[in-house]
Amino acid sequence: MPKPLHLIAACAENRVIGRDGRLPWSIPEDMAFLHAQTRGQIVILGRICFETWPAAGRDGRRAIVLTRDRSLAGENTLAVSSLTEALTQAETLVGDVYVCGGQRIFEEAIALPQAQYLHLTLVHAEVEGDRRFPEWRDRFTRVVSRRESADAHWRYTFLTLEREGVSALGSSVKQVLQPNSQ
Repeated sequence: MPKPLHLIAACAENRVIGRDGRLPWSIPEDMAFLHAQTRGQIVILGRICFETWPAAGRDGRRAIVLTRDRSLAGENTLAVSSLTEALTQAETLVGDVYVCGGQRIFEEAIALPQAQYLHLTLVHAEVEGDRRFPEWRDRFTRVVSRRESADAHWRYTFLTLEREGVSALGSSVKQVLQPNSQ
């Protein structure tokens, strides 16, 4: 049986996740959540996400980058050409599997039966962007945890959602609701 997939993303109410190859916001608490949740785990991400997240292969993470550019492979980083290849590689590694984006990878991963958990920072705003997170509301219907927060610019909610029919949460789902400041 394949490892369950954890999708982890921040998106606006209109599902925007990116603009011009970058996040359309800067939310330090969300970045701390991402780092804490994925520390010591396997992260699958596209080339653009990898280039904008220099810590992807640090803190015990093993990064699997979907790219044609094999030169991105290095210490704690594998370069693969498809999500299927990424998932095959992830099965050989220790840790939970987190899909970190971008849009095309999220679209492929969310359709898979092993996509069982969604860790979503929902930014309460409609923002302009050119990349969107796939519709999740009909797939991840069970709220495992929810925490409201805000900073000087944004209001947002940290959600951990689960697909209906998935067995009770195992120890692999970390409840990092208040990340340590670093």
